[in-house]
Amino acid sequence: MRLPEIERGDDLRHRALIRIISAVSGIRLPDAARVAFYDRAFAGPALGAWTQRALRGPSTWSVSERELMASMVATWNSCPFCIGAHRAVAVKGMDPEIADAVLTDYRTAPIPERLRAALAFLERMTTAPAELDTDDARRALAAGVTVDELRDAAAVGTIFNVIARYANALDFEIPSVEEFDTAAGMLLKRGYS
Repeated sequence: MRLPEIERGDDLRHRALIRIISAVSGIRLPDAARVAFYDRAFAGPALGAWTQRALRGPSTWSVSERELMASMVATWNSCPFCIGAHRAVAVKGMDPEIADAVLTDYRTAPIPERLRAALAFLERMTTAPAELDTDDARRALAAGVTVDELRDAAAVGTIFNVIARYANALDFEIPSVEEFDTAAGMLLKRGYS
């Protein structure tokens, strides 16, 4: 369901901000940012801070690896907006062919085993949460994922299980590849909160 207030802004100040940011960036302000302006009590500071911590906070996972995790969780949630947005950020720090191979099939992609194991854990967490158990965690740990890395991956999975469903429910518009690329540069510079 597309809310007109998200498209145009819910008050004069937000309408002006949306227009100014869109004009300065040269792209339509993505719906994720529009929602943050619209619903400050939910999607603004709290969701932004949670996303910032999961994707940019201290971790031995790189920003690109965590963005790729977000894109994979979005894939399992069938969320084209989040797939495109977070793939665009991931490829700012990794080979686009590797990112695309992961998005096609992480099991056969040329990635480190610990990343593959974290993605397997996230897949189970996303697609069969009632079946997720200690054996899934043990498999990830046996593949070289540390407890902190598993916790960090689970944080990315948790927030993107929320965000992908939110984006789908609000029918986020899908930007062009160029717009995703421009927005990715802004996300790397400004972050999520």
